[in-house]
Order: sequence, then structure tokens, then C-alpha cells
Amino acid sequence: MAQWLFRLMVAVFIGHATATVIVARPATLAGPRTPSRTCTDAASWQIRLDQEGFSPGQLDGTFGASTRHALAAFQDSHGLPASGQPDCATWHALEGRNARSTLTPYTVTREDVKGPFIKRMPPDMEAAAKLPGLHYTSVLEALGERFHAAPAFLKHLNPRARFTAGEKIKVPAVMPFIESVKPQHEAAATEVSVLVSRRESALRVTRADGTLIFFAPVSSGSTHDPLPPGHWKVTTITWHPRFHYNPELFWDAEPTDDAATIKPGPNNPVGVVWIGLDLQHYGLHGTPEPSSIGATTSHGCVRLTNWDAARVASLVQPGTPVVFE
Repeated sequence: MAQWLFRLMVAVFIGHATATVIVARPATLAGPRTPSRTCTDAASWQIRLDQEGFSPGQLDGTFGASTRHALAAFQDSHGLPASGQPDCATWHALEGRNARSTLTPYTVTREDVKGPFIKRMPPDMEAAAKLPGLHYTSVLEALGERFHAAPAFLKHLNPRARFTAGEKIKVPAVMPFIESVKPQHEAAATEVSVLVSRRESALRVTRADGTLIFFAPVSSGSTHDPLPPGHWKVTTITWHPRFHYNPELFWDAEPTDDAATIKPGPNNPVGVVWIGLDLQHYGLHGTPEPSSIGATTSHGCVRLTNWDAARVASLVQPGTPVVFE
């Protein structure tokens, strides 16, 4: 993974949106099972939490920290002991009356395999600036993001798949993320506010009455650039932004680095969307490295997976309160 991907505090930012609005493989990796067979399967928990708006981040089939935080948030919101540990009582609450499948069939399309793709992630900002767009590197990466899954997890679910056009595969039964589609504002998301907790490495979107409507893991700040506590507001929402790299604002920039403008794409340093705040150089945004979400490894900004960032963009609007704590 290129080192420059971790330099993610935006200094000079200009974006544009042109998309048409249309509606280490872990040792415990396992595919989802039916609810009647288990209430301890990690992949099933992750997918079910995602379905209910409690994002565990990238689906990988393990009970990592982000999954435990999402589980604890679900438990707390449903009057259960917020242990963050799986148990059958929580599973039944999560399953609800109308249990949905955790996996669903999908047929790989010609559009999926034609890209555009880039051969590999560029090694630095200068090389990235020369590309026409920061696109996915493969159909597997693209399908992974579409279904919120680590590429290794998709391969685990489909061990014989080559991910070619016309091939039928199994994917997590989550709301597909289409990186070319600008999210519409959800009309029901009125008077919401956003809370970002560095301690929890998580973001919460709540209604005025305190109802939690979305939870997601984040990466926020670092030792050199800690998340500044305070009350802010959303000022802009930019879909498919350009990233303007200013080395003067990065403590770990190389002395030889020059300013560079990185074109849009899901592998852009700020992902598919930038949610600007009335706090200079800070915002909420996506990432080209979804597996890194959940740790404090940014230059102060709040990073989410691309699909979670797109969901947040659909819930907020200019003027939405944002609290960092």
C-alpha cells in the first residue's frame, strides 16, 4: 500500500460532481450460515449489522474492533447490555420478525469487468496526478466495495470464481454501493446531527429526539494531528472530488514533494465524497483503503469507507451540526 494514502488532511480542496443521479485471510474466516444454525457466526453478524444501519466497516468475516463497536451500539439502542459480544438474545433482536438472508446471488456483468481500471495504485502523489482518474484496480476490488466486502472475503465465498462476465457469485445481502451514483438526500433525515468519537473511533447520526439512525467506524486524527474537539457544521458536500495535495500542510511530507492535483475516483485520497466543515482543512470523507478504517491514522480528517461516507452524505446537508469529541 502506498505511503501517501495515509496523508489525509485536506489542505486545498476543489471538487466537482458530474455523475448522473440514478436511483491476511483471518484464521476464523467463515461464510454466513442460516439464523437457525448459529448465532455466533462472525460474517452473519457483520452482514446483519450492516443491514440494520450499524456498519462494521469492511466485511471480512471476523469479530474485529469495528464489529464489536457496531454490535455494542446496536445492543445499547435496543435496551440490551452493551457488551459488544455476540449472544443469542442480541441475535434474535437483530434478526427481527422478518429475517433476511445474509447472502444473495449476483451475476457479474460486462459493465463490471470493463472498468475503467488502473493497473496498480501509484507510489506517490506525483505519479497519481498523472493518471486520468483514480479508478479501481480490478473487478474484484470494485465488487468488494459494491458489496462492502474485503476482496479476500468475496474470494472465500466464491473459491472457484474468476469474476468474469456472466458468472454467478454469492455476495453479502447489503445495499449495493455504486461509486458512479451520487447519493440523494434522504427526505426522512430531518434535523439530524453527527457525533464523531475519537475514543470509540466511530460516527453516529441521530435525529433531534436522540434516535440513532446510522453508526459507522471512522479513522480520525493521529498523535501529530489529533481530532480537534468542538462543535462544527457541514458547509459543502462534493461528490467525486479532486484532491489538492499541499505538502506544506503535512508534517510527514517529503522535502522534494510538490503540490499536486489528484483526479476523482474511488481510489482518490478522499474517496468518492467530501463533506466539508466550517473548520479549515477538516471534513468527513471516503478512503481508498477501507481495511484501514477504525484506527487513528489520518491527519485530522474523519475517514470512512466509501459506502459509509456516501450514506452519511445522504443524511446530512449544509448546516447539519457535527460534534468532535
